[in-house]
Amino acid sequence: MADYPIIADVSAYIVRTLRQKMCPEPIPSPNNIEISSPASQDVDYILGLYLYDVKEENDVTRPPNIQRGRVQLTLPPRPYSLYYMVFINGSSQMGLKAPDIQKIIGRVAQIINDNNSVLPNQLQSWLDTQEPPIVLSQAKISLEEKVRVWSAINKPYQISLFYKAAPVFLSSEVVIDTPRVVDASFGVHITGEGRE
Repeated sequence: MADYPIIADVSAYIVRTLRQKMCPEPIPSPNNIEISSPASQDVDYILGLYLYDVKEENDVTRPPNIQRGRVQLTLPPRPYSLYYMVFINGSSQMGLKAPDIQKIIGRVAQIINDNNSVLPNQLQSWLDTQEPPIVLSQAKISLEEKVRVWSAINKPYQISLFYKAAPVFLSSEVVIDTPRVVDASFGVHITGEGRE
């Protein structure tokens, strides 16, 4: 199962995909797309990806304990949802106008719609288990909730896109030793009609 860098790997996948498909039009350089927070000051990029929440998903079925060797089990991985905001950097020196911003937002939505899932073993090549794809979908949140995300980082609301990436299964390092069978006993029970 995926190890702890999987959260950073999902973020890197989104940014890598945007860099490949948005440059040189409508964004001139891949360096203009970053993993960042809108609260970061004095950083010159155009498009930012901000991970603003990580939630454990209790309604997703968890797999059973995982066999490790002959006498060990590992606790099952836990499923998480990652919540992202894709935003235009207001402190960018590019001097974007409203039509430019709308073109960028539209292109982001198009790219994520067309590249809305990734397999965990594409992000962590050493994985030898088959895991379900991580799906990117628009986060179902209201305008008020979007404004609250912006308020939490002391920034005024601006047009942005909100996405959910799920399920992201995070492995456990807890190993359980199972007892070995060291003694077995067998018996025969005789009834009046014969042996059983």
